[in-house]
Amino acid sequence: MKLFRITDTRLVARLLTGLLFATVAVPLGAHAASVSRPGRGFGPVYDAAHEITVEGTIQEVVTKHTVGTPPGMHLMVAGPQGLVDVHLGPFMSKQTKEALQAGMPVRIVGATTSLHGKTYLLARQITFGESTVTVRSPRGIIMPPHSDNATHHRPTKTSQPETNGGAR
Repeated sequence: MKLFRITDTRLVARLLTGLLFATVAVPLGAHAASVSRPGRGFGPVYDAAHEITVEGTIQEVVTKHTVGTPPGMHLMVAGPQGLVDVHLGPFMSKQTKEALQAGMPVRIVGATTSLHGKTYLLARQITFGESTVTVRSPRGIIMPPHSDNATHHRPTKTSQPETNGGAR
């Protein structure tokens, strides 16, 4: 077996220079990860750190999907801040869909997000009448249709806010 020896010092110098350049150039071209988006994944991003509460009256219930909007049920809610497009998602129970009607007062806890130049309130919890429906987890994950929390109506206490415990 023949052993290969590098005797040309110019070749060695060029290889080491190229290796040095490669190790310096790669980190200089790398960019730090963006911290402005609190989450990653499909669809709009839920920012739990900026949750708000909106109280108002349902002006319209939208169940038909429009291209460019988050899929699922939307409520157009009029309140002191103007008309708000509230996204409830695709997993509302039939009972909840039937209960939400135009003219009904609602209280929604959620976070706003922008998608295609339009602002939406991604609802985490909606209260109407004597019922509270949890739409998303505290981290903003839409509750699946088989989840008890997503489809179960619970009476709310008017004097104390509801605590959102449960499995994490």
